[in-house]
Amino acid sequence: MKFILPFFFLLILAPVYAQRVKPLLHLAKGETYYMSSSGTSAITQNIRGRENKINITLSFRMAFKVASITDTVYHMEVRYESINMKIHTEDTTINISSLQRVAPGEKKIKPDTASLLMAAMVNKPFDIALTAQGKVLWVKNLDKIIGGVFYNFQIPDTSKKELIKSRFIQSFGENAFRGSLEMGTAIFPNNAVAKNDKWTVNSGLSVPAKANVKTVYQLTDITADILQVHGEGIITTDAVAKSGDINGMPVVYNLNGGMMTDIKIDKKTGWINQVTLKQLIAGEVDIMDNPKMPGGMTIPMMFSAEVGITNR
Repeated sequence: MKFILPFFFLLILAPVYAQRVKPLLHLAKGETYYMSSSGTSAITQNIRGRENKINITLSFRMAFKVASITDTVYHMEVRYESINMKIHTEDTTINISSLQRVAPGEKKIKPDTASLLMAAMVNKPFDIALTAQGKVLWVKNLDKIIGGVFYNFQIPDTSKKELIKSRFIQSFGENAFRGSLEMGTAIFPNNAVAKNDKWTVNSGLSVPAKANVKTVYQLTDITADILQVHGEGIITTDAVAKSGDINGMPVVYNLNGGMMTDIKIDKKTGWINQVTLKQLIAGEVDIMDNPKMPGGMTIPMMFSAEVGITNR
């Protein structure tokens, strides 16, 4: 009898100690996976003692179709299905939507260049390669799509057209897309983990500036269908990155901050089920000496964002 009782407890405890999981993407060829994102961000700048604040609301829906699988790499055809944005400043609100908008009491489409640009981007496929660990190896044709969108629009002022195009690529282009997607997919550990285990992932961002992100993730719960992960990260601007550009003026970003995220992962596919993410970045933007601004300028800046993502 004295051997039976310890053996009984071992049977009870064995599943607890054995419940280790190796989260990875397990996607199926020909299947389409969806991602819907909705978020708000605020940029606050202090220019010569005056505070300027811009609030942005951005939502979009994307479809990711697995075209082929090579070893542990998924080759996917991706497309935006809808994009909506609202930009609010102190005295102006701009609504931009890829959906055709009709003015009240009118039957024809209200001309809106910004919305037409967004509409021209949706349902245009581009390609990505995504590893089973959620890392984006490459993005192809997205910048080309954006370039084609602007090529087909007649904006008389060529310099203004190029400026808008460069900002559009900065916000929606291949580098921005890679960073945004990896915030929700490149989170997997290298080894199998048990509940409460932690691991570290290094990644990058390109908006509002090129930055490095070091995130410590923790597996907080395991259910029959979901893996729950919590992450806390440190964000620092890339010290060796080339200077950026604002209105044709060279700038250097000196920003630091943090992020916090909670992620629900589908246990079977590894695809995102739900993500909530918060970011706060603060510091200075140094406009370098240039003909437009002799002597340059240092602008205190703060960027905050809250984003929610689902698989619908």
